[in-house]
Amino acid sequence: MDTQRTPKPIAELLHKVGVNINGPEPHDIQVSDERVFGAVLSHGSLGLGEAYMNGWWTVEKLDEMMFRLMRSDADELVKAWTKVQWVLRALREKVINLQAPARAFKVGEHHYDTGNDLFEAMLDPLMIYSCGYWEQAQSLEDAQLHKLDMICKKLQLKPGEKLLDIGCGWGGLAWYAATHFGVQVLGITVSAQQQAYARARCKGLPVAIELIDYRDLTGQFDKVVSVGMFEHVGLKNYSDYFDAVRCLMKTKGLFLLHTIGGFEKTEATDPWIDKYIFPNGKIPSPDEITEHVEGKLVLEDWHNFGIDYDKTLMAWHANFEKAWPQLEQHYGERFKRMWTYYLMTCAAYFRARKGMLWQLVLSHRQRPETYRSIRLLNSA
Repeated sequence: MDTQRTPKPIAELLHKVGVNINGPEPHDIQVSDERVFGAVLSHGSLGLGEAYMNGWWTVEKLDEMMFRLMRSDADELVKAWTKVQWVLRALREKVINLQAPARAFKVGEHHYDTGNDLFEAMLDPLMIYSCGYWEQAQSLEDAQLHKLDMICKKLQLKPGEKLLDIGCGWGGLAWYAATHFGVQVLGITVSAQQQAYARARCKGLPVAIELIDYRDLTGQFDKVVSVGMFEHVGLKNYSDYFDAVRCLMKTKGLFLLHTIGGFEKTEATDPWIDKYIFPNGKIPSPDEITEHVEGKLVLEDWHNFGIDYDKTLMAWHANFEKAWPQLEQHYGERFKRMWTYYLMTCAAYFRARKGMLWQLVLSHRQRPETYRSIRLLNSA
C-alpha cells in the first residue's frame, strides 16, 4: 500500500513515535484495509481497536507499537480528533452512576463469566486475575504466590480471624489465606461462574463464597481485603465503598486495597475497553482515592509496583497463545484478536507508566498499634 495515501494527521503522529505504515520493523503497522484510517479519525481508540478486531491492520509486536504511542502521549492526540465524543463520554460518567447497585453485576456477566476454560488456560493454577509480584519470582505462578503471601503478611493475618475478601475472583486468595494463615474467609463476587468455581476450590475449608454486592453486606471482620475490584466501583460510589469498609472492619482491623491506578485523572474510560472488556470501569487517580479516604480511614501504607503488571500481562498473553488451539473452537478468530489487543494494549499502558498498581493499607484512627509494612517476602 502506498504510505502517501495515509491521512496527514495519522502519518505525522506515527512518524513522531517512530512507527511506519507497512515498514520493516516489528512495531510497524501493516495495513490491509484503508478503512482503518477513517475508523481512527472518526472514532479514535475505539476505531483503532475495532479495526484490529476486523483484521484491517496487524503488527508483529503490538505491545511495542502501543507502548511507543503511549510513551509519547500520542494517544492523547488521538482524543483530540474525537473531542466531541470524549466530552459526551465524560458528561455521561459525570451525570450517570454507571456502577449503581442495579448495574453491579454487569461486569461479572460481561467479562468474568466469559468462560472458566479461558481463564484456566491464561492464568496461574490459583487463577489470580491481578498483578503478580515479580521481585523474587521466576514464573507467573511464583509471582502470584508471592503476591498472596505479601498481602496476607501486610494484613497481619492470625489464625481464627475473620477475613472479608471483596471481589474474591475464583477463590485463590481465600484458599491461600485459609490454608496458610488459618483464617475464616467470606469472599464476595458479582460473577456466578466465579462463585461456583471458588466454592469448589475452597470446599472443606472455613470459606464462604457469596454472590452479593459489597453495599449489601453486614457484620464485622478482623481484616478486609479487595484485590482488583476497586476498578469497578466508580467515582460516584467511592464514598459509599470506604464507608462500607469502615463499618465492616473491626476497630483494630486492617484493610488492604489492591488496585490499578492512573498517572493522572481521567474524565472518561477508554471507549474500547469500556465496550469490549470492562463495562463501566474507572481507574482512580491518587487524589480521587485520598479525597474519599480523608476523615474515614488512616492511610498506613501506599506501595506501587505497576511495572510488574507489564510482565504479568505478557505472561498471560503467552499462556493464551499457547492454549489457543484448544480454545479456538469455543471462541473464534475475532475473539482472539480482541483478547490479544486487550492484553497487549494493557501491557503497554503499564510499560509506559500511565498505569500504576497500588497496594494501600488502611486502618481505623482508633487502632492503637503502629503499623509496620513489608516489601520483601522474608519480612516478618
